[in-house]
Amino acid sequence: MLAGMRDEGWRGFGWRSWTDLGEVRARLDEGADPNVGFLYDPPLYAAAEHGSAEVVAELARRVNDVDALSYGRTALWRAVAAHRPDNVRALVAAGADPLLDMMSGWSPARLSLTSPVPELPDAGLSLTQEEIATVEESRRLIAALGDPYYEGLGIACVSGIDVAEAVRRLDAEVVEGDYEEMLDNPFDPAVVHTMWATDVPGGCVLAQPWGYSPQMSGVTKALSAGTTCYGMYANPKSGNQGSIIRDGEIIGWDLHPGGEPDEDGDVLLASLYTGHALAYCFAYAGLRPADNRSVTGPPDVWIRIPDRDYRN
Repeated sequence: MLAGMRDEGWRGFGWRSWTDLGEVRARLDEGADPNVGFLYDPPLYAAAEHGSAEVVAELARRVNDVDALSYGRTALWRAVAAHRPDNVRALVAAGADPLLDMMSGWSPARLSLTSPVPELPDAGLSLTQEEIATVEESRRLIAALGDPYYEGLGIACVSGIDVAEAVRRLDAEVVEGDYEEMLDNPFDPAVVHTMWATDVPGGCVLAQPWGYSPQMSGVTKALSAGTTCYGMYANPKSGNQGSIIRDGEIIGWDLHPGGEPDEDGDVLLASLYTGHALAYCFAYAGLRPADNRSVTGPPDVWIRIPDRDYRN
């Protein structure tokens, strides 16, 4: 496992540098370790995702093991997940194994079947009908939501209930709302407890574009009775913070929707929605919106929840 090691020879080497073969060779000639990076990613893994095929080939020639694992995956897996066909070919040419089992059974070859343009031969592999449907829905959902600005957004995606039931579970009231007024007074107690609610196919969405309230644990626990809720706060300071709540119990906390897959989660879902945090929240809860109205407005209704402690 290469993750967690550190080599000063790569200090200051950013993502864009992995396309510069001359600079990479210079660092290596000066003694930089081809197996160990300066921060999180070993050089070959960073290049597989962000670099050029020439750099990938150079590093693959110098590493101890082209199929070494970092965070549970090989450099080839990373190149496939990033949809970098030139880098995939360079790694296969260097001897990387496309059939190596990893990431809960998702080898690079099998993962490539989920790509719009598979980078590897299928080697007789196939996806299940459920997996095919999941892949197709991911493309539709990402396109439907687009790329709205959502920094500072709090959201709760709830499976299997509508807005009317959400209002009942929260003992909320339907109110009149003014978006600009809310933005002007985000810390006012009445504003903190006011949010949007919108029905979407598969369930409903509670959203607060200016704050975190919909994903407070007291809110999501009440919403998730007998079902599943995925909550997220797009924290402007620390990034996307996700949580999974099922039947009133928090089963996942301090998650990173839109981040890279790991063995503790749904590898397929995470790989399909890497870089698409908002879409991941909807997908996890099984919601199938036709557009992004539930997070950009206008919502179906404005609601206000009672003034109480929702932090636990």
